[in-house]
Order: sequence, then C-alpha cells, then structure tokens
Amino acid sequence: MTEGLVSIITTLYDSGSYIGRTIESVLSQTYTNWEMVITDDCSVDNGPAIVEEYMKKDSRIRLLRLAENGGPGIARNNSIRNANGQYIAFLDSDDMWKPDKLEKQLALMDKTGCGVVYSSYYTCDENDCITGIVKSRCKVPYWRIVCDNAIGFLTMMYDRKVTGLVLMPEIRKRQDWGLNIKLIRKCRVAYGVREPLACYRIRTGSVSREKFPLIKYNVAIYREILGYSKFVSVLMFTFVFMPFYFCKKALNYFQNIFGGR
Repeated sequence: MTEGLVSIITTLYDSGSYIGRTIESVLSQTYTNWEMVITDDCSVDNGPAIVEEYMKKDSRIRLLRLAENGGPGIARNNSIRNANGQYIAFLDSDDMWKPDKLEKQLALMDKTGCGVVYSSYYTCDENDCITGIVKSRCKVPYWRIVCDNAIGFLTMMYDRKVTGLVLMPEIRKRQDWGLNIKLIRKCRVAYGVREPLACYRIRTGSVSREKFPLIKYNVAIYREILGYSKFVSVLMFTFVFMPFYFCKKALNYFQNIFGGR
C-alpha cells in the first residue's frame, strides 16, 4: 500500500463511446497522486484500444483483462486486488468526476477521520446533458445503509488504513450496495460532501438500468451480506428497503423540481 495514493477502480465493458471522457475527468483532477486500474470485462468494441492510447501518454493508467466475462463485481475485485493505493475509489467507464472530486473528499477524510466518504452527484444522458441531481446526506450511519443504499457508488471512496482492503460481493448486481454495507459495518458511519462532485450517466442497456430484475439481488444482499434467513430477508426488502427507496426517490424528485440544479 502506497501512502496517499488513490487507486481508481474502473470496469470496462463495451464503453468505447464514453471511456475517453471518463479518463479525461480523472486526468483533470487537482489531486494528482492517483492510479487508474481498469479491468476489461471482455469488451468487443474499441474501448480497450482507447485505454491503450491513454496509457501511452500517462503511466498512471493500467489496463487488466479478464479471460471471460464475469460482471461488474468480479471485474472491480480484479482491479482492487491489483491496486496499490491507500485509498480505493470507484468510477465506471461511462461516468465522470468533477476536477476537485478527490481533493475535496480527501479533505473531508482528514477533517473527520472517517474511513468512507461520498458526495452528491449529477445525472446526465448519453449526450452529457445534465438531467438532474442526487443530493447526498451529510452522513450515513450503519443502520441507514442497511435500509437502502444511500451512497452513489461513483462518489464513494474508502481508506484502507481504516477499513482494511475490502472486496465486493461477487454477485451480478447490487454488489455496490453490498460493499457499502461491509465498509460502514467496519467504521460505523460514512460522511458526505453535499456538493455534487460527479456525473452518473443513464444510458440504454446499462446493467443497473432495469429495476424490477434487481429484486432478487436486493434480497440476496440481506441473505449473503447480513446473514438473514430467506424469510427475514424478504420482510426486510418489503417493509424496510422499499419504503426507504421510494421516499428517497420522491425526495430527490421534489428537490430537482423546487431546488433547482
């Protein structure tokens, strides 16, 4: 582990149309002590070739390849295992960061001594047009992350000196929520920057776009990460997760209407 180094964990799968803009947002960071560890999950487009061109220009960018498609959890874990940094941050291959994202979050970590930080973020469409804003809470205690994933994964960063090296659950979907639970279970609370520091792209065909098929994976988090029985897991999903989820969506909707962007 290299002190002060931020390892940016990125998965690549048929994102040739966006990966250049993602990398450019990292190259623009005001905090420059970083490495970008990209794992290609068997892309069939020109995404890997684009990454290789950036690697020629900046040695902080690395490209790893999986022998077979494993999904986001397995690909992210491959990057995490090959990371050298004290800090682990996540940025998917179609999302973007604001230039001061790392600087402001590291300052919050230094101020609070916490092991996990996150921020608000914008949403955008496939043409980079801002469509909304998701405002973060000031802090997320352990009980809250169990109710529903209250942290935008593209904004999350954790400190290995506080939490140790923590891997994602290797399920096909909702592994981001599973990791957040595992991390906050260790440090009890995460802190957020209220300013939006990233942009989450909503595009057709993304793994997380369709919500209904995610139900079984939400239940799986309660079973596999929290150790609840199948019956209790279904109850938690129905009477805890769903009310929190819809309240969060409604609050965000009204914030975007009345709060502006």
